[in-house]
Amino acid sequence: MNIYSERIGMLRAQMAENGWDAVIITGSDPHASEYVASRWRQVEWLSGFTGEAGDMVVTPDHAGLWTDSRFFIQAVRQLEGTGIELHKTRVPGAESIPSWLESRASVVAVDGLCQTTDAVMELERAGLKVADVPDLLSSIWPERPQVPGTPVITLSEETVGRSRYDKLTDLRKFLIMNDCDCIFITALDQIAWLLNIRGEDIDYNPYVISYLLVTQSDAIWFAGKEDGPSDPDTQDSFQELESDEVTVMRYDEVHEMIGEMSSEGQQKVFLDLSTICYSLYREVQDAVGEDNIVPGVSPVVLWKAVKNPVEIEGLREASLEDGAAMEKFLFWLDREVHSGRPVTEYEASEKLTAFRSAISGYRGDSFANISAYGPNAALPHYSTPAEGSSVIEPRGLYLVDSGGQYLFGTTDITRTVPMGECTYLEREDYTLVLRGMIALATAVFPEGTAGCQLDVLARNPLWQKHRNFGHGTGHGVGFYSGVHEGPQDIRQNFNPQPLLPGMVTSDEPGMYREGQHGVRHENILLCRRLDENMFGSWLGFETLTLCHIETSAIIRDLMTADEIEWLNTYNRTVFERLSPLLDEETSAWLGSRTRPV
Repeated sequence: MNIYSERIGMLRAQMAENGWDAVIITGSDPHASEYVASRWRQVEWLSGFTGEAGDMVVTPDHAGLWTDSRFFIQAVRQLEGTGIELHKTRVPGAESIPSWLESRASVVAVDGLCQTTDAVMELERAGLKVADVPDLLSSIWPERPQVPGTPVITLSEETVGRSRYDKLTDLRKFLIMNDCDCIFITALDQIAWLLNIRGEDIDYNPYVISYLLVTQSDAIWFAGKEDGPSDPDTQDSFQELESDEVTVMRYDEVHEMIGEMSSEGQQKVFLDLSTICYSLYREVQDAVGEDNIVPGVSPVVLWKAVKNPVEIEGLREASLEDGAAMEKFLFWLDREVHSGRPVTEYEASEKLTAFRSAISGYRGDSFANISAYGPNAALPHYSTPAEGSSVIEPRGLYLVDSGGQYLFGTTDITRTVPMGECTYLEREDYTLVLRGMIALATAVFPEGTAGCQLDVLARNPLWQKHRNFGHGTGHGVGFYSGVHEGPQDIRQNFNPQPLLPGMVTSDEPGMYREGQHGVRHENILLCRRLDENMFGSWLGFETLTLCHIETSAIIRDLMTADEIEWLNTYNRTVFERLSPLLDEETSAWLGSRTRPV
């Protein structure tokens, strides 16, 4: 019996003691976050699975992990020997957790702090009785980490383009239009955007674990931690917020504040059920009554997705600086691998981070670097091990997916690098994926078009050869915020949100062959208005990312003249923009890599 089997056994004993037929453990936190602090890495603690997306169900005779295609191969490896079964999501015939439980359980226990209200309501619609048990695992997790408290900084209006006063004023107007007295904001990216604050409570995400209550007269930020930092930056930040009429309270005081709502007369509270956790929802419900809860989508989601001119210029600067760091890294990699010295995936990853960290305004990576050679690149979200990572050989394909957080923007870029001689199949996959990326980057479409209507453009070159990839083609990217944000995306799943001018989205088709190789090309695109005429308003994309695309692996005959022209123009632009930021040797190397095809 391994440690994960033992932990599941302890959980089953807890189930038997309380009369629960099943327990659901999510990979999220009280703020519906994609990436979580160590306190809420509950799925990892219970199963050993380290992917960012995964939920578990435990019954007396079954333990299962639900995750999507990005993590299938990783899950099989990490779950081996645990007795935990993989349940695949987002594939034909996939069965959701509520559907799977419907015929197998009556009473289901959840940690209501880590389940959204929408998710719990879906369980109830399946006829399940839900037991809300906040911090459910704490009784069997004796050394569970505490809620983190890291330094807090504020961003100026000159940096982000709008003051917190203006943003809160817009939110109060929204409340008036919806006949509400207040709104609870619990999603960390929304709070960071509204208050122009950033922190380090979660790896790769510049957030402060907190809640925000906004009324017509008050903004109360529940952010202080009992054991949090007393550093000057945090104290200055709190004082600045107080001077802007934002009251700062302790994180755990949110429950007391909700309880006091019942004594303040009838209040209508706006709640986004897709982000507010079930436990907090129940507290509000008990305080004001269900009839006084107004459910809906937080307007902040869309507001922050449409970048203002200051944010757009910051993202352009981030792309320029980040691109120079990428070229320095790729030059280093090419030189070192071909020198004959063994270079591991992990060493390459650390070197890339070192190049980024030299940029003024660097605040960390935007996610864990994916540094994957050969068969490892077939795992779309490969986790590069510090010990025992593969050596990058002077042949085949190496994939690096990475990004940086800067005070002036966030980046996300993938390059698949031919390290030397490649097989015909590697070159063919490389070329088809590149064609898909170009097709999306050059799209022109009428205003009102959603990302799901453009997704086929990136897939069609692969589909013509009966190939495909399982993940989405594009996700929103924040401004010194989360590397993944909505409400827009570009994927096959239906999402009616139109792409709007000012939205920033990734363009990253891929191709993966288990045990052989993986290919992904990724640039970041800015949606822009192109024209307006009698047929409507027309939109397209500006490519923000600046880093050359290797041409040695392409199969010229598979590409059209327009695609070749785009590639040559892009590489020429990269050289012209980045060479002034590079030393003479690196610049000469980049010049040799960006010659026209």
